[in-house]
Amino acid sequence: MTTLIIGAHGQIGQLLVKELADHHQKPKAMVRNKQQAEAVRSLGADPVIADLEADFAHAFEGCDKVVFTAGSGAKTGPDKTILVDLWGAIKAVDIAKAKGIKQFVMVSSRGAEDPEAGPTKIKHYTVCKKLADDHLLASGVPYTILRPGRLTDDDATGRVRSQWPDNADDQWISRADVALAIEHCLDSPGTLGKVYPLFHGEQPISACLG
Repeated sequence: MTTLIIGAHGQIGQLLVKELADHHQKPKAMVRNKQQAEAVRSLGADPVIADLEADFAHAFEGCDKVVFTAGSGAKTGPDKTILVDLWGAIKAVDIAKAKGIKQFVMVSSRGAEDPEAGPTKIKHYTVCKKLADDHLLASGVPYTILRPGRLTDDDATGRVRSQWPDNADDQWISRADVALAIEHCLDSPGTLGKVYPLFHGEQPISACLG
């Protein structure tokens, strides 16, 4: 099985590349340029240069599974959020369907289940995430959707929860634990067809996501 990581040069993407490589898996890492290609190659991936805002179907060649963890980033405007987080994700799902991909792991966001209930300042972001998730759900592509809380740079614990915490201050998770959760989903058929809120917690990932 070969996994394509879209957004492999991002923070979660790089952690996932390293995690898979440490477990003797060589993912295919989609990046935008040669500099990023060298960075992910040094982590153990097989890089492929492609652009979410152009035609990137060639990146899927030889792949069985896909992880979409790309994002426009907080420093860009709503236009890039639409082009990357929404339109890029929709195109990736459509290519995955055409290629017969066996699992599409979407890294979404808390709030994507109901953008109206979230903060107004990031509503454009959660709307894009919801529409991308909905497209995947309706596509017929085998899916797993992760909706992590506020991302931090804390160390991995391997322990999470998939229910919303009552306290807003607890609605966070480390990027490292998100990477571990993605890896678990790729190896666990029981996660297919599931949508998981994802926060730091006390349960081992294998017990929480299944």
